[in-house]
Amino acid sequence: MAFETRNLADGTRGWVADTTATVRGWLDHPRASQALLLTSVALLLFMGTMMVLSASSVLSYTRYNGNSYTIFLRQEGFVIAGVMSAVLLAVLPPERIRRISVLLVLASFTGLLLTFTPLGMTVNGNRNWLVIGPIQGQPSEFAKLAIVWWGALFLADHDRELDQLRRILPYLSVSGLLIALTVLQGDLGSSVVMAAIVGTVLWVAGVPLQIFLGIGGTAAVAVGILIVTTPYRVMRMVAFLRPPSGITDANYQAMMGTYALASGGWWGHGLGGSVQKWGGLPEAHTDYILAVIGEELGLWGTLSVVALFAMLGWAGIRIMRRSVRPYQRFLAAGATGWILFQAFVNISVVLRVWPVMGVPLPFISAGGTAVVATLMAVGLLMSCARTEPGAIAERERRARARAHQHNIGRVSAVVDGRGGPVDGATGSSAERRSRTEGRGTAASGGRRQKGTGRTR
Repeated sequence: MAFETRNLADGTRGWVADTTATVRGWLDHPRASQALLLTSVALLLFMGTMMVLSASSVLSYTRYNGNSYTIFLRQEGFVIAGVMSAVLLAVLPPERIRRISVLLVLASFTGLLLTFTPLGMTVNGNRNWLVIGPIQGQPSEFAKLAIVWWGALFLADHDRELDQLRRILPYLSVSGLLIALTVLQGDLGSSVVMAAIVGTVLWVAGVPLQIFLGIGGTAAVAVGILIVTTPYRVMRMVAFLRPPSGITDANYQAMMGTYALASGGWWGHGLGGSVQKWGGLPEAHTDYILAVIGEELGLWGTLSVVALFAMLGWAGIRIMRRSVRPYQRFLAAGATGWILFQAFVNISVVLRVWPVMGVPLPFISAGGTAVVATLMAVGLLMSCARTEPGAIAERERRARARAHQHNIGRVSAVVDGRGGPVDGATGSSAERRSRTEGRGTAASGGRRQKGTGRTR
């Protein structure tokens, strides 16, 4: 019995060791970062597509004359546009498209300004929507991408001088202007995310601690002033710090989200079985879609979402650490910090560990410009992954292997052209030589010597 137990333990340890070695070998592959990023984003998009259809079906039915698929189909159109943009950015070398970020900054600045004109539209108290004909969207989402993209370009151009405040002032000024315009729209959530992007990039860039703390302190004071000077934000903060015994206007959305999560239990009520999406939970298909996931798919559904974001974050950090050039490193840091921080805020709000703040869950919440801008950031991140030294060496090795196979094919074709194919419809090469010699003899009219096969 002891011998069997010892063999079983040895076998288990051997299996664990073999599995660990296999996983490490796979993670050491030059394209493992690309696989991790692509897998996590694809699964998040799949879950987002599924849950937008479920969470928005009731609202879509009541708002669009009995059509339960209007919001879902519109979201799918934006997802397709975002995927196409991401693929384009992923296949192009980062150095060739880096100057486009300057145009994106100008376009974001113009879009934010236009929201204060008659083209702007107020939604839920925030004037952060721009409507141009049939197209409407939030310029602040592309402002996030502009801060990531242009910030990486600017800081990389001054990489050796970032210990001087005057060198990073242009970056702080442009980013601060975009953040200020977003604050004036009333969108504090997007402003906090944009500030977090700036902080992430500056931290990775190695800005001195005293400068970093000064910038962070200034941002914290500004957020505090924005909260205490706005009555509804004060109500939300008080409801967060001192939850009342009953449901009030300040904590209604948070309480309904909590009820949805609690009723889901371990396994949920099944896909499409949410009760809160029938009108009890505001913004069920956007900011609070995680509550619907918890209600329909249970605790394991919400943990799956958290695990996928953890995988994406690991891939982004891996790409950042393996990037050789400062531009790719800052770009990967900004894109990863943006997605992870926004996901953290959204999940924390739903779990009631963060004050209520209108921030969508990346890749999952319904929102056209949000999903397009975020997928473009993923495209830039994939482009950085393709420029890792290991990935470049792998592509060059494959190119040499293909060239070698092509050269072998050409040599084989030349040899076969001289001697003919060994097995073919026209017969063997010996048979063709015999026929050729026979035709040559008949054409020359020569006679063969007796006892030989030669022509005299």
